[in-house]
Amino acid sequence: MGVDPAKIRGRVERQIREHGLIDPAAEVTAMVSGGADSSCLWHVLRELGYRVSALHVNHGLRGAESEADASFCREAFGAEVVDAPVPERPTEDALRDLRYSFATDRLRATGHTASDQVETVLYRLVASGTATGIKPKREDGVVRPLLTVWREETEAYCEAVGLEFRLDSSNRETRRGLIREEILPLLRRLHPGAEQNLLRLAEGRPSRLEELLAATTGSRRVDLGDGLTAVREYDRVWLEQTPVALEGRVRWGEWTIESELAGLKVRSWRPGDRLAGRRKKIQDVFVDAKIPRSEREAWPLVVRGREVVAVPGIVDAPGIRAER
Repeated sequence: MGVDPAKIRGRVERQIREHGLIDPAAEVTAMVSGGADSSCLWHVLRELGYRVSALHVNHGLRGAESEADASFCREAFGAEVVDAPVPERPTEDALRDLRYSFATDRLRATGHTASDQVETVLYRLVASGTATGIKPKREDGVVRPLLTVWREETEAYCEAVGLEFRLDSSNRETRRGLIREEILPLLRRLHPGAEQNLLRLAEGRPSRLEELLAATTGSRRVDLGDGLTAVREYDRVWLEQTPVALEGRVRWGEWTIESELAGLKVRSWRPGDRLAGRRKKIQDVFVDAKIPRSEREAWPLVVRGREVVAVPGIVDAPGIRAER
């Protein structure tokens, strides 16, 4: 995956400005683990002109690997390394709270990404029935400037700017690892937009359908999936079938439409549609054929591009057959 580092930095800067995370030219401590996310965070903040230091909390849970992570952060970022005593019950929550107990006198930033946001909202939905996500700014002042950047993008960013990073072998054993490695791939099989929809839920952004229903002017169309499209034309809203390619045979409501011609689609009527090569509006075609208004929006049209070439049962065209 290739990324434009300047565009990534621009998105981070917009996140910072929108949520008031860091004052211009302020001092900020990046909490670094050595992974791609926090490495990207450290580099982006420096490139944006902030005065950035780094802090690495070493729990020592992975022995030599933990020591190597600490050494990497010290050498790559000039990080202050603190050894943190492992709590009696080293749960993910307890270790996180321990990390956040250091450097409380400074502005601290973590490398949480949009991917972490999705994993968090999914876990909280299952664990508590709530859809809350990661806050851009915690109550204790810890900020998350990367919440609009995906994990794959932080890795690509590091590669693009020549910044090395380390991989944590214990990630797969965590709750996030289970969600990342097993659950999210299954959700993507259910719907390719699963992660984007979970992110929208975490951010409290309205869905496209909600935006369409809230609009009061103009026209708009939203593909709802499963063959349905929501349509607004000024003060009217309706559902119609999504256009489908006419490749051989198509079922459209009660109609069966067939053609071997290339480049044709079947779709519903839209205001302003005209017959190909003629000035006559499809609305007038319906009126002349005495088609009730209630049936017009579900009536199939055969189109090539924006031109209507056939209106099944009313206007025939060579090479197109329709019956019901």
